[in-house]
Amino acid sequence: MRSLPDPVQALIDNFARLPGIGPKTASRLAFFLLKAPDEVTLDLAEALENLKRQTGHCRQCFNVTLTGEDLCEICRSPNRSEAQLCVVEEPLDVQAIERTGAFQGKYHVLMGVLSPIEGIGPDQIKIAPLLERLKQGLVHEVILATNPSMEGDATALYLQQRIAPLGIKVSRLARGLPVGGDIEYADQTTLQRALSERQPMD
Repeated sequence: MRSLPDPVQALIDNFARLPGIGPKTASRLAFFLLKAPDEVTLDLAEALENLKRQTGHCRQCFNVTLTGEDLCEICRSPNRSEAQLCVVEEPLDVQAIERTGAFQGKYHVLMGVLSPIEGIGPDQIKIAPLLERLKQGLVHEVILATNPSMEGDATALYLQQRIAPLGIKVSRLARGLPVGGDIEYADQTTLQRALSERQPMD
């Protein structure tokens, strides 16, 4: 069987590296772009280039922001409460919670979870900046919104143990979230219930 031209195969291989994209889907996407109008493919190429060139991370919460902006829109907002801090694993989780409209505090993005099997310890994610932020005395409650997975639970327990000596209330999202599921895939009603029924961590 004749192999595909190198540019097509390269695109398929790169699509297949994306999460949730298998070889068949990667091939379909590549061949769709091959026959799509030039405007579609060029817009996609420009969007990908701008994604890396024009975005960065907020220096306070580590959410995604525009390059050159120290603070993201949420951290800059005077309408968001400093007293509540929601700790999530990834920037995508911020977007999921924001869609509910149920939380008006601020966020801290860990950029991962503890996973000894993968060699990810406290120093590999944004735990130290979180603790420094809490020592400023503005936060009265930390809501641990890590995913209900083994790694998410272990990360939440570790954070609860580190935060408790600071005298700050620590709560965890209620178990309206399915065990083993990701926050980014939860529907708005489930997330709203999990936020409103969060439980203190003793």
